[in-house]
Amino acid sequence: MRPSLGEYLQQLWQRRHFIWYDSRHRASTQNSRMHLGNVWLFLRPLIDAAFYFVIFGLVLKIGKGMENFPAFLIIGILLYRSTATSITSGTGLLRSNKAMIKAFTFPRASIPISAVLQATMTAVFTTMVMCFAIMVIPPFALPQISWVLVIPIFLIQAVLNLGLMLITARIGFHVPDMANVLAVVSRFLMYGSGVMFPIERFLDNETALSIVTLNPLYQIIDMMRTVLLDGQVPDLRAWIISIVSAVGILVVGFIYFWRAEESYGRELG
Repeated sequence: MRPSLGEYLQQLWQRRHFIWYDSRHRASTQNSRMHLGNVWLFLRPLIDAAFYFVIFGLVLKIGKGMENFPAFLIIGILLYRSTATSITSGTGLLRSNKAMIKAFTFPRASIPISAVLQATMTAVFTTMVMCFAIMVIPPFALPQISWVLVIPIFLIQAVLNLGLMLITARIGFHVPDMANVLAVVSRFLMYGSGVMFPIERFLDNETALSIVTLNPLYQIIDMMRTVLLDGQVPDLRAWIISIVSAVGILVVGFIYFWRAEESYGRELG
């Protein structure tokens, strides 16, 4: 029987220490079987950024006229990967934890919460790598006082990622084929979030551009670039759109996930 929303939240709070320990353990061991270990946390996103720089920067010359296209690209790729991973990995999350779900009684939302906490811990490291990379790669983005705003922007994205994973975890559990659909959706999200090129250069329609700017990931990436590359504080509209969207998606995602709570163990039985 599904507990009330208040009881469910209380159960999650009671298990907070287990959730924290589980996510911390998974974060520290996720690359333990690879020869380079956690070095891949540094290499993988930079290899991606280098690949897209060759295609969009050198071949297509998208960055022509931009002051610091390498840093523009690194920030976009790293932030996009964080959210895209939450969307795609959420689809198989519950089924990959089938044994634990069948063996123990606990609020199933602790599984996506633990997964996002793990990803957030990893993202702390990759964010530091991102800041270091844009400092040492020409034309060099030097630290400024605005860089302290990386922290709240980082937390806004973590909230957004949790909301998205709660939604895709339920969708993927009931309809496993949606994993393929969501992979395509995440690809569209990449092109609609200005990850590899400034959208305003290629979108002349003001209405369409206004719709794109309502995309919270677009705003998060743009805010991070404003802070790190321009040394400025993002405007109030960007903060409002990103915070309201992230919190709203989390609330909707949590309730959506909770409403199917009793089905997760039963359908795996």
